[in-house]
Amino acid sequence: MRSKVKALLAAIAMLAATAVAAVVLPPPASAAALTEVTGFGANPSNLRMYLYVPDNPAPRPGLLVAVHYCTGTGPAFYSGSQFAALADRYGYIVIYPSVTRSSQCFDVASPQALTRGGGSDPVGIKSMIDYVRARYPVDADKIVATGVSSGAMMTNVLLGLYPDVFSAGSAFAGVPFGCFATANGSEWNSDCANGLVTKTPQQWGDLVRNAYPGYTGRRPRMQTWHGTNDEVLRYPNFGEQIDQWTNVHGLSQTPSFTDTPQSGYTRTRYGGTGDTAPVEAISLNGVSHNLPVDAAAAVHFLGLDTTTPSPSSPGPSSPGPSSPGPSSPGPAGACRVGYTVNSWSTGFTASVTVTNTGTAAINGWTLRFTLPAGQSVTNAWNASVSPSSGAVAATNVSYNATVAAGASQTFGFQATHTGSAAEPTAFTLNGAPCAVV
Repeated sequence: MRSKVKALLAAIAMLAATAVAAVVLPPPASAAALTEVTGFGANPSNLRMYLYVPDNPAPRPGLLVAVHYCTGTGPAFYSGSQFAALADRYGYIVIYPSVTRSSQCFDVASPQALTRGGGSDPVGIKSMIDYVRARYPVDADKIVATGVSSGAMMTNVLLGLYPDVFSAGSAFAGVPFGCFATANGSEWNSDCANGLVTKTPQQWGDLVRNAYPGYTGRRPRMQTWHGTNDEVLRYPNFGEQIDQWTNVHGLSQTPSFTDTPQSGYTRTRYGGTGDTAPVEAISLNGVSHNLPVDAAAAVHFLGLDTTTPSPSSPGPSSPGPSSPGPSSPGPAGACRVGYTVNSWSTGFTASVTVTNTGTAAINGWTLRFTLPAGQSVTNAWNASVSPSSGAVAATNVSYNATVAAGASQTFGFQATHTGSAAEPTAFTLNGAPCAVV
């Protein structure tokens, strides 16, 4: 059994690490840096705390708890995901908790972890939040959580234990609150992982309500993502999460809204049809545990993209007129494109940032470019990309259609190649040529 647990944990680590790596952005374009904080308060399970504060936080910044996968670390999740880069854009603060136990998995199984104030990882994470709130003017209505795999499980746990703290969560490949519970000291629950733990919506909801008896306040909104071919935390866990959080909110399990934000994705919303529905669920057809982590979509659902950094000081990515800097607009068109490639032997991922350098907002955008010979797109996030090769068009999805003057949108894609991951040489945005940086 011990060898099986180790093998499963290793699989989670490998797959989750790959999922995060698939959407890597360049390091944040600022002088801000990830900083370890010690002595932050009660910490019964000896977590480490890493904090990212952008150079120009919003006047009342949101606070995101970003929770890593098994065998990961806070610094690995920081460098391998987009959440810090998006914090530079929107001015929120990020906490990256980091496990020190040998498995480097978060405790989502013990009775202590599933009890409010029970003496395990959630207590330490709550102390990290209190530490930040004591030092920054955090917006109490924008304290949110996200995570991948083990971190997604912890996202469910945090929202269950602390509904008075968190306003929303976004879980990538997780399981419901309480599903992983064990009573024998084991970190792993094979029945839950294999999708064999099923309950009625009422039973799932009761698990959450009993975690904080007597609480009658607001409940956090929940967004959950899952691949239909998840081989580590099986797909039935997706439906069980929907049952749990719709019941917690007193909602029907029948969607109020269904759409396809991009090919292979089915999105359902419960209790509302808009971007801030109480429960939102995205099913990824044919995708394994190695699912793409769409940080921009998560940040949008969590409500962190409605603020901007303080205007008191132009950040390094927004140089003042006397200092144009390397990211100032080039001579072409009213747009600027940054294109970053992370390649390997037969494939690559590309992160593409499109900046509106004009004076009016863009409402609906299509970026056109030609992929070098031998390159073929296999999947994309934050845009619809077609065809898969040659002259392609990347078109906005529903939540990022507007690009204000001076603002940017970022999308990415994964592709195969036959020997070269060379970059396109020219881009046009809605027909206008763009500068390339």
